[in-house]
Amino acid sequence: MLNDLQIKRRALLAGAVAVPAAAQAQAAFPTRPITLIVPFPPGGTTDISMRALAEAASKHLGQPIIIENKPGAANTLGAAQVARARPDGYTLTQFPASAIRVQILQRLSYDTLRDFTPVVGVVGYPFIVVAKAGRFPDGWRSFIAEARANPGKLTYGSTGANGTPHVFMADLLKREGVDAVHVPFRGDADGSQALLGGHIDAMAGSTSMAGLVEGGQATIISVWTPGRLRRFPDAPTLNDLGYNMTVTTPFGIVGPAGMPAEVTRRLHDAFAAAINDPAFIEMRDRYEMLPEYRNSADYAALLAQMVQQETALIARLGLQPG
Repeated sequence: MLNDLQIKRRALLAGAVAVPAAAQAQAAFPTRPITLIVPFPPGGTTDISMRALAEAASKHLGQPIIIENKPGAANTLGAAQVARARPDGYTLTQFPASAIRVQILQRLSYDTLRDFTPVVGVVGYPFIVVAKAGRFPDGWRSFIAEARANPGKLTYGSTGANGTPHVFMADLLKREGVDAVHVPFRGDADGSQALLGGHIDAMAGSTSMAGLVEGGQATIISVWTPGRLRRFPDAPTLNDLGYNMTVTTPFGIVGPAGMPAEVTRRLHDAFAAAINDPAFIEMRDRYEMLPEYRNSADYAALLAQMVQQETALIARLGLQPG
């Protein structure tokens, strides 16, 4: 029979063994490369930012983070794949607002609040609307005036039906009481080529189209960030144009529901460190993306808030599945 002192000693020894074992399990992750799905085409702002973030985070994880581009289906393919993945931390996705919006519209195979483990909030998008140089002499006001004079004649492109550029262009047109035809594209590059070819009148998207402006081929007719862009100080914001409105739709990274807390913490810490990496900051500033870091708990709260906001937006605009 063991006396009380012997029992206490054994308990202490067991605890001393268990703590290092738990620490080793946490330290062991990851033991192989991690896949980060980007639901946008290669070469766009999201792809470039995620590659910079993944490279920086890899340094802290000791394993490479492999980017897998899966564009299409209104940017929902990454969410759909991760929702079905093993919750071991080796399959993650960049999670845009459109993945929330389309799931509400179409009741897809995943649920935003049920099927994911929020890891970290990263940045917000700087959206712009561009037109071919000289197409609208007075910029946005000329676009609206022509749309009002020719209902249903003007066209505008975006990076997919029910994506943020499409939805908030529709919102702006609704506020103005004008009608224009939406033309979806797979990414900013395809839409930009259509714009330069005269196939559409305007293109709403990311600052990856800024090169067209710097090259004199296009003009920014509206900026959706809170303040004017550093590179284009003459381009008016929505606030400048009288809308009292900004659109940045912050995004982050999620994994499957049920990931172990220690794995989530390890991933969060690596990505949080990567957000402060000089190479990532340089990329973020180059595309004028807005800092929107949130820890795992705060990012989870933001996703819940976005579900409410997107539900209300869908009802107000009468959006339909794309």
